[in-house]
Amino acid sequence: MTAPATVPLCDILGQYKRLQPEIDAAVLRVLGSGQAILGPEVSAFERELADYCGAKFGLGCGSGTDALLLALHGLDIGPGDEVILPPFTFFATLGSILRVGATPVFADIDPLTFNIDPDEVEKKITRKTKAIMPVHLFGQCADMEPIEQLAGQFGLHVIEDAAQSHGASYEGRMCGNLGVVSCFSFYPSKNVGTLGDAGAVTTSDEAVYKKMVALRNHGSEVKYFHKYVGWNARIDAIHAAILRVKLPHTEAWVEGRMAAAKRYDALIEEYRLHGVFHRPVVKPYGRHSFNQYVIRVAPKDRDALVAHLKKEGVGCEIYYPLSLHQQECVKHLGFGEGSFPHSEAAAKAVLALPMFPEITEQQQRRVMDVCSAYVRQSVKMVA
Repeated sequence: MTAPATVPLCDILGQYKRLQPEIDAAVLRVLGSGQAILGPEVSAFERELADYCGAKFGLGCGSGTDALLLALHGLDIGPGDEVILPPFTFFATLGSILRVGATPVFADIDPLTFNIDPDEVEKKITRKTKAIMPVHLFGQCADMEPIEQLAGQFGLHVIEDAAQSHGASYEGRMCGNLGVVSCFSFYPSKNVGTLGDAGAVTTSDEAVYKKMVALRNHGSEVKYFHKYVGWNARIDAIHAAILRVKLPHTEAWVEGRMAAAKRYDALIEEYRLHGVFHRPVVKPYGRHSFNQYVIRVAPKDRDALVAHLKKEGVGCEIYYPLSLHQQECVKHLGFGEGSFPHSEAAAKAVLALPMFPEITEQQQRRVMDVCSAYVRQSVKMVA
């Protein structure tokens, strides 16, 4: 008897195999050049990324976390400053603010998109607010127009956390060109990922760009002379070369993710799971690049469904099981249960299903078969 097919959450190896000749050649090109730190591959990648995003400057760095730190330091944000962010996102958004000594100020999310709610942002602005850091979660841009209006009204910086949204757009503008500095991650599972850790920032502010260039290299504009206290945030030339191979595929991959999301939507209807699974809400103001396809299920069922999916060889993940304001390391901020109800509700209900550009309808049907079997089993148990 043939074992049921497994479906990975993200097929990183499969994508590498399809591009293996080009990627291997790019890596060997760097190795043969003897230029492993910065150099022409990095400069070319930075230009190509900036051009895609519609920004003037791109700057490669070691990770998405480095990108956030470069943005905050580049804008002189530190002790005494407040930065507004959503409580429902990956820890790096909060961690970077804490690492520069600034004060994080949480604004609850829109319960439909999981992105920061501009109305909540407005309530949290004080004379100490220095920046707003919207996160484009799961591949959909936050509602940027009201955020930009607030930033203009109160003289605030907008730092775009675009780690999950490469290829997304808002009102015709590409992600990466929606803040004074935009921050990307090229972790392997991202819409465009390398084979390790890497990140980048984009900006059209030349002064901020020049400062971040120095900060990336221990705060040095001239070798061994240090204008700022920076750190080693350089991107490896090998990762830059790999990303140069992958960047031209961005549009095709985003289209593949969008097509897969539509198939999931249709399959949820076909399998009559729409009363159990709440599908992602896509706003009309931009293009959702679907780094993840995240459904909501009843909290009482979520963890059991996760266990069932994993048992059947179907990849899944909970992004994220605990809101940032409830993390142990920020107990000193004094938030408790109920402080940000929409974020807390999302953490109890979200579930990411397998998503990658090359996922097939057959694989998606396998996911739905397993989900449907769990639902039928649950109904029998209740009966």
